[in-house]
Amino acid sequence: MLRFLITGLLLLGIYSEDTFKKEYHREFHENGKIKAQGWKNGDSREDFWKFYFPNGKIMEQGHFRNNQRVGYWYFYTKDGILDMEGHYSKNKMVKWWLFYDDKGHVNHKCQLQKGIKNGYCLKYKNEKLTSAEKYNNGKKIKEWHNFSSFKKENKLSDLK
Repeated sequence: MLRFLITGLLLLGIYSEDTFKKEYHREFHENGKIKAQGWKNGDSREDFWKFYFPNGKIMEQGHFRNNQRVGYWYFYTKDGILDMEGHYSKNKMVKWWLFYDDKGHVNHKCQLQKGIKNGYCLKYKNEKLTSAEKYNNGKKIKEWHNFSSFKKENKLSDLK
């Protein structure tokens, strides 16, 4: 029992110095405005981060794990309007992504795999669905302009 306790304390001493040393980090633009802020473990970005344009408006925000983007991210224009949002896994865009027009309305939604369209894209105009497209590894293979023709050839569960 004593041997396990001593081994545990030694391992804790070895790993606690670097492994658990997380600090809040800030970077600034040349104009003095905040450029980025978030958690770092050594040189690695971890947990929640925000990035800013030189004008002070938010540029993007999301989570890192081992210096790679993970989880849900938001991206904005220089005017502060939402530009796109979606999931990351190991620094790659995955699952559903939403893309916005210059007024902040959804322009299209796409299923991505490793940053490439792979699945469905739903296109909108004036906040109304206008068409659906299907992609395979970045290549468009089919397009529908009405819901009934889409339903004949596809399962709605594929849109999850």
